[in-house]
Amino acid sequence: MIHPAHPSIDVSTLVQDIRTWGLELGFSAVGVTDVDLRSAEQGLLDWLAAGFHGGMDYMARHGLKRARPAELVPGTTSIISVRMDYWPEPDLAQARAVQADGARAAISRYALGRDYHKVLRNRLQKLAERIGVAVGEYGHRVFVDSAPVLEVALASRAGLGWRGKHTLLLTREAGSLFFLGEIYVDLALPPDAPQTGHCGSCSACIPACPTGAIVAPYQLDARRCISYLTIEHAGPIPEELRPLIGNRVYGCDDCQLACPWNRFARPAHEADFAVRNGLDRATLVELFAWSEENFKIRLAGSPIHRIGHERWLRNLAVGLGNAPSTPAVIAALQARADDPSALVREHVAWALARHVKQPVGTLHKP
Repeated sequence: MIHPAHPSIDVSTLVQDIRTWGLELGFSAVGVTDVDLRSAEQGLLDWLAAGFHGGMDYMARHGLKRARPAELVPGTTSIISVRMDYWPEPDLAQARAVQADGARAAISRYALGRDYHKVLRNRLQKLAERIGVAVGEYGHRVFVDSAPVLEVALASRAGLGWRGKHTLLLTREAGSLFFLGEIYVDLALPPDAPQTGHCGSCSACIPACPTGAIVAPYQLDARRCISYLTIEHAGPIPEELRPLIGNRVYGCDDCQLACPWNRFARPAHEADFAVRNGLDRATLVELFAWSEENFKIRLAGSPIHRIGHERWLRNLAVGLGNAPSTPAVIAALQARADDPSALVREHVAWALARHVKQPVGTLHKP
C-alpha cells in the first residue's frame, strides 16, 4: 500500500514516472530509498566525537536526526534522491590551470554560476507538485543542503552512486561533479538497489588534499578542509594552514580533480550554472578591489554571496599572501592595510609580511 489515501496507485509505474519527470526537469538521475539509515549512525557519532565538524555546531545540535529521516519529518516513509550535474567546462584542464596560476583566484567550480540551492529547490518543488497531481494530497518536504540530512548516504542507498574515499558521492557516469537534493515523502515507494563501491585500491584523492583534511579513507576533518575554512569558518584562518591554501579563495576542488572517475564528468546543460562575472579567470588583485557594494551587486544570486564581503576579503588576502610578489599584489594589500575590519587587517598584515624582502616574481610556497 502506498498511502492510506492512495491505495490503488501502481507504485512501480509511479516511480518510473517520477524518474521521467525528474529528467524532464533537468536532473541527471533520480533514485528512491527507504528511511533506514541505521548503518550510518555510528559513523556520524564517531565523526562528531572526534570534533571533525569544527565550528559547525549545528551538526552536533541536530544529533541523530540526520540518520533518522522519520524523526526529522514525521510520517516520512520514502526518500526521492536526485543529482544534477554542474561542471561548466568540457574537461578539467582549465580548473587545474587556474590553480597553477598563483595570480588568479581559484574558486570551486560549483560556485561560478547561480546558487545551486535556489536552482535545485525550485526544480524539486516542481517535481513534488507533479507527484501531487498524480497521487493527490500527500506529505512531503524538499531539501537541498539545508537541514540535517545525510545526503550522500541517502543517494548511495537510492542507487545514485557510492561514497568515495574523499567522502563525496561518486558515480561511474559522471564522477562526483554534481549536486544532490531530496524529497521526503509519506508514500511507500519501492526502493532502488544501492550501488557497490568502485574506488578499489585507488587513493589519489587523499594526498591531493593541500591541507591533509582527508585523514583516512572516508574520513574528513573539516577543520583542515579548505572548503570549510573559506566558507563555513567565520574567524581567522589558522596561520599554519594559510600557506597551504594557495590561491583557493572559495572552496576547493583538488580531491575531485585528482579522482580518475571525474574524467567522465559531463558539462552541465543548466544555464544557471554558466560562469558569471568572469570568475573562472579573475585575478586576486581584481577581486580584492571590489567594494562591498560591488560584491553584493555582482554576486547577488551566487553561493559566494552568503559568506559576506568581510570573509571574502579575508580569503583573498590569504591568496594574495601566497601569490607571486609583484608591485600590483603589494599595492593591493597595502590599500587595505587599514581596513575597518580587524579580521581583514590581520590577514592583510600576514600577507604583506610574506612579501617583505621577497624578490619580485617569487611564488610563495608552504
